Amino acid sequence: MRRAGVCDPTLAGLHKPRDLIKPGTRQGRPREAAPIPFPFLQPNAGMASKLPDAAKGLGAGGALDVEDGSGGGKKVAGRWPRFVHFFFVLTVVTCALVYAPRFLSPTVPVDFLGPRQPSSGRAAAVQGRSGDALVLDNQVNSPCASMGGHGICCDRSDFNTDVCFMAGDVRTDAASLSFLLFPPPNGTASANATVGEKEERVQPYTRKWEKHLMANIQEVRLRAARPDEAQDGHRCDVRHDAPALVMTAGGYTGNLFHAFNDGFLPAWLTVQHLRRRVVLAVLAYNPWWAGTFRELVSGLSDHHVIDLLHDKRTHCFPGAIVGTRFHGILAVEPARTKDNRTLVNFHDFLAGAYKDDSTPPEANQQQQQQQPRRRPRLGLYSRKGTRVIENEAAVARLAESVGFDVSILETANGAPLSSEYAAVSACDVLVGVHGADLTKLLFLRPRRAALLQIAPLGVPHVARGCYEKATAMMEMHYEQYDAAANESSLVRKYPADDVVLRDPEAATRERGWDLTARVYLGGQNVSLDLGRFGDTLRKLHSRALRLPAAGP
Repeated sequence: MRRAGVCDPTLAGLHKPRDLIKPGTRQGRPREAAPIPFPFLQPNAGMASKLPDAAKGLGAGGALDVEDGSGGGKKVAGRWPRFVHFFFVLTVVTCALVYAPRFLSPTVPVDFLGPRQPSSGRAAAVQGRSGDALVLDNQVNSPCASMGGHGICCDRSDFNTDVCFMAGDVRTDAASLSFLLFPPPNGTASANATVGEKEERVQPYTRKWEKHLMANIQEVRLRAARPDEAQDGHRCDVRHDAPALVMTAGGYTGNLFHAFNDGFLPAWLTVQHLRRRVVLAVLAYNPWWAGTFRELVSGLSDHHVIDLLHDKRTHCFPGAIVGTRFHGILAVEPARTKDNRTLVNFHDFLAGAYKDDSTPPEANQQQQQQQPRRRPRLGLYSRKGTRVIENEAAVARLAESVGFDVSILETANGAPLSSEYAAVSACDVLVGVHGADLTKLLFLRPRRAALLQIAPLGVPHVARGCYEKATAMMEMHYEQYDAAANESSLVRKYPADDVVLRDPEAATRERGWDLTARVYLGGQNVSLDLGRFGDTLRKLHSRALRLPAAGP
């Protein structure tokens, strides 16, 4: 087990997987248990924005009639209708003659991959809807880079995750939660002999080292179809023209940090190069997840999501990816992707998913030109429960006196993420005590904004490990304010000479991670020293003023 001090609160028992979704169950939001330090998004009708009712009924008078031009009313019979009827019948007959052979002829197998090529030195690719090749594995130096156009390959080299790729005629078997690879349509059953008889098993979640968690993640099986498994026994109920990505909505994804770190960022890393030409096949699918993150789901794929545990139909794909890539805590390593993607590119993905097209860009530019330079905006997260800023109102007034326009951002308020994106992306500085809501630093404007993380007593290394690297990858400024003992509410619980106050690092070494989880993360609030904190705010305000005026 890796040592504590990174943003992996479950590593040393910070919280149990209370939001796990058990295999084979259907439920809404992950079940609740004892509170944990990180705030959870609450299921709320407001989490998924209501879609406007675009269908308008015509009513009783909606039928179209033809006026005869005489002013004597509506003409419903006569030569003109007969003329229209004639052309209608002619159109139907013509369509029948053109398309009848397609429906009446025997089933024609579809070769998704086209002519087979030698596998040596060729990346696994499937054919897209427009005939272009879609490369499945976008990872540099992957062992699956040369698997060819028909096969199964798994990359198990990463400490955090396993990823498997299937290229060819891939079909689901709902009864065994399996993906089967059939021989090419223009080949023979012996073509699968080159694939091998080994059955691969994958749990598509990015914390494979955490055994008690992974015991609750469903296992997906991948294998070549046996010679005795006739294709007629797995005839396609639904045929897709894009590969599948198998991921899970289970695990810790009820927590905002983990939803991004374990779920959507790895999924984006894995399939962003396919440009939405991928079908999401989701384990532990649930309405809360689908509603809360609907914009992100739509941003990853332009196909309907498959509820893999409950859809009993046979789905057929030209390929499949089972599992997702992982580059680190809220991290994207450009050198590991063939197209040199960065965390800024992931921010751009989020911006596209949550974009607001209500105001044209030229209108924003005109407003910027007409208005004087505004005061920098500071967003201050207001927590409830633990790690609360007890003198929050005074801190907000202090920030205003320094020269900021201050927005108080509520945590776990049930607002849709699109509105959260709008609020955070407008900020020049985002301020908050260490917690999952600071994951929304991904919503800030790259190369401009700053993150000020307040680290309570005893957790500065944990706090820094969570968000400092991601802030740097966004090319933003990172500032950390480490609360002193006299700023912690723990002074009301422990004597001044207690090691918990006097030397938190020694206390943690002596009592283990449980002390950090129970006391430093789960049992304290902060009351900030306004003089010392004011110096930090003035530094960030001066930086914001030096930046050029922001664009729209």
